Amino acid sequence: MDYRKFKGLGRRLPLLAGSAIVLTVAALSGCAPTPPPPPPPPPPKVVVIPPMPVPPMGAPLEMTIPPIDANGNRHTVNSGISTSQAVWNLRSAYNVAALNCVEPEYAPILTGYKRFLDVYAKQLAAANKEIGASFRTQHRGRAAIVARESYQTQVYNFFALPPVDPDFCKAAMELTTELETVAPGQFDAYSFVGLAKMEKPFKSFFDSYEKYKADLAAWQARYSSDLITVRPDFDQQVQQQAASSNSYQP
Repeated sequence: MDYRKFKGLGRRLPLLAGSAIVLTVAALSGCAPTPPPPPPPPPPKVVVIPPMPVPPMGAPLEMTIPPIDANGNRHTVNSGISTSQAVWNLRSAYNVAALNCVEPEYAPILTGYKRFLDVYAKQLAAANKEIGASFRTQHRGRAAIVARESYQTQVYNFFALPPVDPDFCKAAMELTTELETVAPGQFDAYSFVGLAKMEKPFKSFFDSYEKYKADLAAWQARYSSDLITVRPDFDQQVQQQAASSNSYQP
């Protein structure tokens, strides 16, 4: 027997065994399961936000309101005036109410205004005369008339602000009732009380409007980014539609 053949065969066996191992590993790796794909990214977050604040009482989106002075009081055309001017401004406010509060439930206002002009005719005439003299001390000739008419226009415009009409008419109804108990001799002193009553709805409106502006600024700072998806819920949509339908049309 030629042992040299066996020696050569022995040298080849380890190589064959190694090849078999490689083939086996390759076969096993081919049968391994494919790992699952990564999960899809989460959908973008949807932010449900409240509707943008709207002005109170259907007021315009932008308007100028009387400022608050250093003492915390809102400075209006009725601030810091004389007794005669308070009498006349009360007359102006009552006149606006008689013209604008035309619904049937406000019928007593017109009747009350006519009584007002008759019962307090003497006090109104005196106030008118004193106011004229006051403007003439500050202006000359025609300029005094122009200055008074300009101020009086501001007073009428103040009391004719449309969003406040409902509450203003209610205040005029209360004034009508109160004036029935005010004697002519008490009228000058009462004029400040009556004027404050007629002015109160407007001051409340101005406070509400300032709050609206503050709420709007906060809303814009938080929600006005283009990166946010706005999807108001059903209740919010109903509220927004109701606010739009009640918007003031100038």
